[in-house]
This record gives sequence, structure tokens and C-alpha cells, in this order.
Amino acid sequence: MSQKILVTGGAGYIGSHTSLLLLEAGFEVVVVDNLSNSSVESLRRVEKLTDQFIRFYKVDLTNFDALSDIFKEHQFDAVVHFAGLKAVGESSQIPLTYYEQNIYGTINLMKAMQKFNCKRIVFSSSATVYGDPASVPIKEDFPISATNPYGRTKLFIEEIMRDQAIADSDWQIVLLRYFNPVGAHKSGQIGEDPQGIPNNLMPFISQVAVGKREKLSVFGNDYPTPDGTGVRDYIHVVDLSDAHVKAIQKITGLLGVTTLNLGTGKGYSVLDMVKAFEKGSGKTIAYEIVDRRPGDIAECWADPALANKVLSWKATKGLDDMIDDTWRWQSQNPLGYDS
Repeated sequence: MSQKILVTGGAGYIGSHTSLLLLEAGFEVVVVDNLSNSSVESLRRVEKLTDQFIRFYKVDLTNFDALSDIFKEHQFDAVVHFAGLKAVGESSQIPLTYYEQNIYGTINLMKAMQKFNCKRIVFSSSATVYGDPASVPIKEDFPISATNPYGRTKLFIEEIMRDQAIADSDWQIVLLRYFNPVGAHKSGQIGEDPQGIPNNLMPFISQVAVGKREKLSVFGNDYPTPDGTGVRDYIHVVDLSDAHVKAIQKITGLLGVTTLNLGTGKGYSVLDMVKAFEKGSGKTIAYEIVDRRPGDIAECWADPALANKVLSWKATKGLDDMIDDTWRWQSQNPLGYDS
């Protein structure tokens, strides 16, 4: 009997790639997504790529009754929880919406899990919980804090999950702190399709390359980094998704709460990424230097050794793969899923 996994936010960027890898690994996948920043077309394409069916519910996690109905209908073995709002800048403008969607939504999800005795969850956390780290590379035992409401929602959810695991020792929880996911599936069929102006670097660069945007805004070139622009740990979305599959496969042997960084352990600056993209795509990327963004930090890269030890996982795809796969997706789908 294959295990049945609920994937919240499964129509989104990382959710769709993880759903694909879960199906390939022999799991049955049910997706819940409110489609506020995603497209059901991503799931249709995953079904086509895997030749398998995904049961989909358009439901918001703030709707407890609708969630309960889904849990009533399915006996889930575990949950992979991606659903949530995720733009740093926007979170500072509409903090209440972020707290409601991310925190209240997660509490509802966990209440439904508790009610139907499904106590295994892999949570999509973020390196933003490290705030402005005192040093790099970042290890899991670093102090945590946040510099924006989005980061604080991730921080609070982690704390809520820890409290729940203390209150009820049957819970098995894996907190995956992502660094910067980029790239797309090698088929070019699924990838990152942000609505409106992208908040992340790679989709912004690729939209400039494909002619959808005029130029890239580089937020600050006066950071204490080699070229003055922010340095981040970019990780291929397929590597990231693979870590979720391994977490689900190993979760029965993990007690309480396990916290893991997911990154490559290598940092690239904004201008490194621009140059690499120009090389990979053969396009010139116009950019302008603008003011720093509030809440941004100089550099942020992971020490991924613990994930390697606990999950026998490590990132295998390099910068060339990230660029090539992003460009394949963007050039084949210039308007994202609306193409």
C-alpha cells in the first residue's frame, strides 16, 4: 500500500516540484492550494510528466471545516506544508494578512491533523529565521530572530510546532530551512511563475532575458561583499524537493522536532548570478542599482552538513544547471503557466 501524502500549497513553485518527486518515489499525493499565487496548470503538467493522478482541492487553510472534510475523506500518512504567503517586502505592508494566512492557517492544519491522528509533518521554513546572522556559513544552532513579518511568521510557526511536540510526543516534525530556491524541472514544463512583479532574483532576471521586463533592479551595491551586492546560497528546486521526499521517507525514524538547513554551502552575489545568466542564455541583462531593501542582509549561506547526515541528502546541481533549467522553463513559457 503506498503512503498518502497531503501537500499544502502543492500547486506552487516548490510544491509542484515536490509533488512530482513524491509521485516518482511511489507516494500517493493529494494537494490543497487556494491558488492565490499558483496555477492548477502546474499540477496538470505534473500529472502528464508522471502519468499519475493528483487529487486537488481548492481550499484555504483558514477554512477549518473544509480542511476537516478532506482529512475525513483521506487517511494521510504525513503532510508536507508549503502553503503560505512569502514576499518579504509585501509582508511589511500587509503584516496582518501574513499573520492570518501563515500562522492561523498552520494552526488550523495542525488541529485537523491532531483530530484525525496524522502527526507527521515536514514544514517549509526559511533561512530568514536567522535574521542578520553574526557569521556565515549558518548552522542550525545559530540564534534565531527575524527582520520582517514574513520571517517572523516562519519563526512563530517553528515555535508553535516545537510547543506541540513537547505537549504531545507522538508528533514527528521536520523543519526545513531553505536558502534561495531557483531553477526548474529539466523538462521545462514546470517552474517558477510569480504573479505580478517577482520578489526573487532569478525569475526577475529571466523575465528581463525573455523581454517581459525592461531591466533588473539591484537592491544596493554597498554591502561588505566582494562586489558590494548581496550574497545568497542558491539551491536548485529539484535538489530542494528531493530533500522533502527524503524527509518523508525518514520521518518515522525521527522523534520530536528535527531542524535542517537546505542549501549548497556556497554563496553567489547578485552580479555573479547576472553574469552567469548572461553566459547561459546568450542574452544581455540590463540592470540598475537602486537603494537597499529594508530587511535585506549582506550575506547568507548555509552549512548543510546536518541535512547530509540526517537525511543522507546533499545538493547535486550546480550553478550551470540552475541557469540552464531556469532559462529552458522561461523561454518555453514566456508568460509562465498562462503561455
